[in-house]
Amino acid sequence: MEVLKSRLIVRPRDVDATTAFYRDTLGLAVEREFPGGTVFFLGHGSLEVSGRGDAGSSPDLVLWLQVRDLAGTLAGLKARGLEPVRDAQREPWGLDEAWIADPDGTRIVLVEVPEGHPIRVDTR
Repeated sequence: MEVLKSRLIVRPRDVDATTAFYRDTLGLAVEREFPGGTVFFLGHGSLEVSGRGDAGSSPDLVLWLQVRDLAGTLAGLKARGLEPVRDAQREPWGLDEAWIADPDGTRIVLVEVPEGHPIRVDTR
């Protein structure tokens, strides 16, 4: 199988609140909009917020977002009124991680790959 593009689709209980969270609070760039939905850029993939879900978040679903500057990202989110579920800390596997959640409670892991970590490919 050859994958040309990937997209995670979220069916929130409140599409307007969840769209505003990803657009305004997280500041994700909009890839495209269509009646009933918005697609956001997520690095090499996309996140679509559309439709309506009734079940809410699953603890089995985690959105992993790598950022260049975790401390700066958290400071910006806190300035917009978002309190992390868990502040940044160095994990046993060597990544710096903080946890936040969207309006439905979907856990979002913000990750910074420290210098010298084997998965770091961006040397800036």
